[in-house]
Amino acid sequence: MLRHILLATALVFGAVPVSAQSFSTLSGHAPLVIAHRGASAYLPEHTLGAYELAIRMGADIVEPDVQLTADGALVAMHDTDLTRTTDVASIFAPRNDAYNVSDFTLAEIKTLTVTPTGPASTDHLGFTPGSRDAFKVPTLREVLDFVTAHNAASGDAIGVYPESKTPNRSELSRKIVDALNAAGFTTADQSTYLQSFSHAGAEEMARYQNTLGMDLPVAALGAAVGDKGAFGVRDYTTDRTSSLEALAQFAGGVGVSLDSPSLTEDFIESAHAHGLEVHGWTFRPKSIAEARARFAPYFAMGMDAVFTDYPDLAVQVRTEFAESIR
Repeated sequence: MLRHILLATALVFGAVPVSAQSFSTLSGHAPLVIAHRGASAYLPEHTLGAYELAIRMGADIVEPDVQLTADGALVAMHDTDLTRTTDVASIFAPRNDAYNVSDFTLAEIKTLTVTPTGPASTDHLGFTPGSRDAFKVPTLREVLDFVTAHNAASGDAIGVYPESKTPNRSELSRKIVDALNAAGFTTADQSTYLQSFSHAGAEEMARYQNTLGMDLPVAALGAAVGDKGAFGVRDYTTDRTSSLEALAQFAGGVGVSLDSPSLTEDFIESAHAHGLEVHGWTFRPKSIAEARARFAPYFAMGMDAVFTDYPDLAVQVRTEFAESIR
């Protein structure tokens, strides 16, 4: 019940300036733009440079995936292995026949440079990052401190959306919650969320943060399944489906794949009826025309937030959509 009450104010920050009832989101405010791994289509993912560019592009939230190092530090990293996004293979020999984050200390990982993948590069239209270590692997605390400093200097209210990348691993999940608590990200009015693909892990994070006096919304991730009157979210880690009713007992929202056949307006309306926000992942339009075709239908359906590698395009389409419904 407390979660449902909190949701009424969860989306007040970062929204474009339109009236409270202009959108079909749970709050009535504009959907949030979540920078997926930062502005990851443009700069190396999960770096302070990519997070900074995303904020400059107008993103409301930056998303750090989180892994644990060998000595128990939290770092922003999507993969369990370091090879795809860093130069680790040119510096270290494999350990246990791989380059797992969990086999390297924080000090060792700090010697690495994050390299661009996909369409990203190391520069973007003359953008100069403010951080000296813009393309090093940041700790979660460094990400939180960066966002806090930006908010204090600008008056913005940028949120964070950390994901526990090892599903249902209590040590990692609790450390993420502790880090947010220590950095002052504790309340539902900060556009800040917790997320996990493990629904049991998401529930554990929700219960644990509540014991600390925190009330951040938690999102259970997966695939939208079912039909009108019986929707749920499939937990990829167990291949079981959690009903929206069950998720609403602890979660503030659901993060669902755009590939879900059941991700319809009926699904979003049903989630809202249970007090749950709907966040869609992952939007990767490569042009403004494609962005309009991809984002606008979901904005019209009432999707509450979008994960995207292209935050600038999402912000532009959101602004256009807001103007069209005034």
